[in-house]
Amino acid sequence: MGVRMTLNLSLQGLCFLLSTMVAAQITELRLMNGGHRCEGRVEVKYKGEWGTVCDYKWYMEAADVVCRQLGCGHAVDAPRRAHFGSGDGPIWLFQTVCEGTELTLNDCHRFPIQDYRNQRLSHNWDAGVVCSGFVRLAGGDGPCLGQVEVHSGKDWVPLSDGNFTLLTAQVICAELGCGKAVSFLGDVSFRESDRVWPKEFQCKGHEPELWFCHSESCPGGACHRGAVQVFCSVYTEVRLMKNGISQCEGQVEMHISGHWKMLCASHWNMANANVVCQQLGCGVAVSTPEGAYFVEGGDKIWEARFHCSGAESFLWNCPVTALGISDCTHGNTASVICSGNQTQVLPQCNDSVSEPAGSAASQEIAATCSDRRQLRLVDGGGPCAGRVEILHQGSWGTICDDSWDLSDAHVVCRQLSCGEALNATVSAHFGEGSDPIWLDDLKCTGKESHIWKCPSRGWGKHNCRHKEDAGVICSDFLNLRMVSEDQRCAGWLEVFYNGTWGSVCHSPMADITLSIICRQLGCGDSGTLNSSIVPREGSRLRWVDQIQCRKTDSSLWQCPSDPWRRNSCSSKEEAYISCAGVRPKSCPTAAPCTDKEKLRLRGGDTVCSGRVEVWHEGSWGTVCDDSWSLAEAEVVCQQLGCGSALEALQKAAFGPGNGSIWLDEVRCRGRESSLWDCAVDSWGQNNCKHEEDAGVRCSGGRPILLSTTAGIRPGPNLVRGIFSLSEMLCLILGALLFLVLVILVTQMYRWRAKHRALPGFEDVLNEAVYEEIDYLATTKEDLLGSNAQRTDAPSEDYDNAEEVPVPEAPPASWMSEGEVPPEEENGMRASQTGSSLQFSRGVAGPGKEESNPWLLQGEEVNTVYDDVELHALGTSIAVFP
Repeated sequence: MGVRMTLNLSLQGLCFLLSTMVAAQITELRLMNGGHRCEGRVEVKYKGEWGTVCDYKWYMEAADVVCRQLGCGHAVDAPRRAHFGSGDGPIWLFQTVCEGTELTLNDCHRFPIQDYRNQRLSHNWDAGVVCSGFVRLAGGDGPCLGQVEVHSGKDWVPLSDGNFTLLTAQVICAELGCGKAVSFLGDVSFRESDRVWPKEFQCKGHEPELWFCHSESCPGGACHRGAVQVFCSVYTEVRLMKNGISQCEGQVEMHISGHWKMLCASHWNMANANVVCQQLGCGVAVSTPEGAYFVEGGDKIWEARFHCSGAESFLWNCPVTALGISDCTHGNTASVICSGNQTQVLPQCNDSVSEPAGSAASQEIAATCSDRRQLRLVDGGGPCAGRVEILHQGSWGTICDDSWDLSDAHVVCRQLSCGEALNATVSAHFGEGSDPIWLDDLKCTGKESHIWKCPSRGWGKHNCRHKEDAGVICSDFLNLRMVSEDQRCAGWLEVFYNGTWGSVCHSPMADITLSIICRQLGCGDSGTLNSSIVPREGSRLRWVDQIQCRKTDSSLWQCPSDPWRRNSCSSKEEAYISCAGVRPKSCPTAAPCTDKEKLRLRGGDTVCSGRVEVWHEGSWGTVCDDSWSLAEAEVVCQQLGCGSALEALQKAAFGPGNGSIWLDEVRCRGRESSLWDCAVDSWGQNNCKHEEDAGVRCSGGRPILLSTTAGIRPGPNLVRGIFSLSEMLCLILGALLFLVLVILVTQMYRWRAKHRALPGFEDVLNEAVYEEIDYLATTKEDLLGSNAQRTDAPSEDYDNAEEVPVPEAPPASWMSEGEVPPEEENGMRASQTGSSLQFSRGVAGPGKEESNPWLLQGEEVNTVYDDVELHALGTSIAVFP
C-alpha cells in the first residue's frame, strides 16, 4: 500500500520541488496590449522566445512583484482570464506564487518553465497586471493635477522642481492619459515626506513616458528642497477663427482631447470673452456676436459652459460645467471681437468725475467701465452660488443686503449665466467678506444686464458692515449627496439642481465616474455600483443619465451627460453606490439611526432651544460658533422638527458644554435636510473653547406670542431682522403695560358712571324707608285699639307692641323731594314671609363711601352679599329687585 501511494505522488509536485532547487530563469519581462507601459498582459522571455503566464493562483502579490520589477510602482489590479487579450506562442509559467517581497518574478515559487499548451492549457487564462505607474500627480482634486511623485520601488517620493520644465510636464500628462500640461508650479511645500527623488529629469517632450527621459543626479548630490505641481487638462488651446485664419476676432474654437471644437454661444458672456482675448494677446473683448463667424461642416459644437470671472489667465482655469447641458442650437457658436491691441489696458473707472449726461464721451465711459468691472460668487461651493462680489477700481468688494431681494438676485444669476435666482440670501449667509462694500440699497427691476446698472446709493456709499453681505443661489447651482439611513459613503446618489434634489441614473457609470463621485464626497478614491438592491418606493425626480467622466475631470459637474430631465430613467435604474470609505454611521442609539438622532439641544428653556450637540465616534460634542448664523440654525431646527430658527446664538449662550468640540466653521445654505450635509472642516479640528459653543432658538415649543417673528424678510428658509431676546421681552412688557392701562381706564369710566347713578338710587331707598315707617305706625295704633277692648288684656303699663328697628336715616342732602305711590312701586315688592328689608344688587344703600369699598373699586359684588338687610321681628319685608 505504501509503495502504491509513493507511485501516486503527483508528478507536478515533484516538478515543483525540483524547480525550487534548480530553476530555469526568465530573462526579460514586459506588459502588452495595455493603455500604457505599466499595464497589460504579462509576458516573459525564455530561450529567446516570448510567452505568457497562466492565471492559476495569480494574485496581487505576484502582480506587485511584476510592477516593481518594471519600475511601474505598485500593483493596482491583477486581472485574469485574458483581460488584455489572448497572447500567442508558449505559455511559459504556471502556478506562480509570490509573497510580494521578491525582487523579480524569478524569485517566486512556480512550476518548471515549459510550454503548458502541451498540458491542455490555453491563452484564455493569460494573466495581466495594472500598475500604478512610475509617476503620479497626488494631492489634487483628481489624477490629472497635483504634486509630482515617483515610485521608488517601496513607496512614493516627491520629485524636485530643479530644472523642471513644461516639456517634462507634457510627458507626465501624456503618460497619465490626462491630455496636455497647461501649467506647472515650482517651489511647493512637500505634501507628506521630506524625502526627494535623487535625480532630475530632462525631457525633450517626445518621450512616451517619464521613465524614458534622460535623468541626472542632482547637482552636488543635493536636490532643491521644493516640490512641483503640474496641471493637466483636455482643454489645451484656444483660437479665434475668421475665414479660416486665426486672428483677434472670429469664432471661438478650443482644442479638446486632440480635436478642435467650436464652443456654444449659450451662456457665453463678456467675462469669458475677456479671458480669451487676454490669453491670445489680443487686448480686451469688445463684443460677443453670436454665430457671426459660423462655418458649415465643422465638428460638433462643444456644449460645456465656462464660468469665468474675467480675472483668469487661461480659459481652462475657469470653472466648467458639462453635466446635464442641453445640445447647442445649430449655428449658435460663440464669437469674440477683441480690441487687437496687445498692450491695451482699460482705464480705471473714476466715479467722481463724470461727463455731461447723454454725451458721446459719457456713453463711452459707461460702456468701458461696465466691461471693466467683473462679478463673481464666492464660498458657495460652485460658480452659481455664494457671496456676491464685484471687481471695481482694482478691488473685489461686496454688496450690502439692504433691500436685497429676488429681483436683484435675478440680475446676478443671468449676468453669470447661472439660470434664474432661487434665493436672495442675506446676513452674510456665505460668510463675511473682507474688502470694500461697493453697493447698498440696490433696487433692480430684474431686467438689467449688469448688477451695477441697478439704482443704488452709489459706489462705496453704504451704512453696513460685512455681516450684512448679500448672496445668491441660482438655479444652475449643483450639489451632491448620498442618501442612507445607516451608512456614510454609501447610498442612493442624488444631485441638487434647479432647487430640488433628484436621483441619478446608473447607466453607464464606469469606474472613473464612480471614483470621481466618491472623491468629491470625501469617501475614498474608488466605488462600486450596487445593482441588486431593492428599488426605493415613492416618486421623485430622476435628473440625469448617461454620465461619462474622464480622468481629467476633477468633479462630477465637468462630466458630459444627457440633458437634465425630470424623469431620465425608471426607479430600477437609480444609482446606489458604495465607496471605498463606506462605514456605519455612528449612533447614540442602536442602529439603524437617522441624522436626527445624532443631534440634540441642551441647556435651553424648551426642547427646541439650547446648546447644539452632535454625536460622533461614540460621544456627544459641541459645535463652535465660528461662522455660525441663521442658515446653520435653520438646518438644525428643521432637522429636529422644531420649526424655523428664531436665533443663532453664540458664545455659549446656553452654558459651555464639555467633551469634544466636534465641528467648526459649519457652512450651510439653509436648505440642507441635515447638518451633516453642510460644508464643515474636518471633524474634531478646531481652534475654539467651550466658551464659543453654538446654540439655537427655534419657533417650535414656544408660546404663541413668541412664535411671531416680526422682521423676517421674504424668502425660503433664509431670514433676517428677527428681534433679539431682549427686544422681544421689551415688546411683551410694553404690550402688558398697555393692557393694564386699558383696564384701568375702563374701570374708572364704569366707576364714574355708577357714581352718577347714586342719587337716584338713594331717593328710592329713602322713600321706601319712610313708607315702611308709616305702615308700622298705623299697624301699631290698630293693635292698641283692639287690645283695650279685650277682657283678658294685661295691665296698661305693658306695651304689647315692639319697637321696630329702622335703619339710620340718610343725610338730608341725599333725600329726594318726591314720594313713591304704593301702586307705582317701580320694581318694589312687599312680602309678609321674611323678617328683613332687602335691597337687591343695582340699588346702592345710603351708607358712607368707606362702608362700600366695592363701589370705589368699580367691581360687581356677588349677589350673596349684594342685599343690605334691615332686621325687624314680625315686620313685613320690602324687597327692591
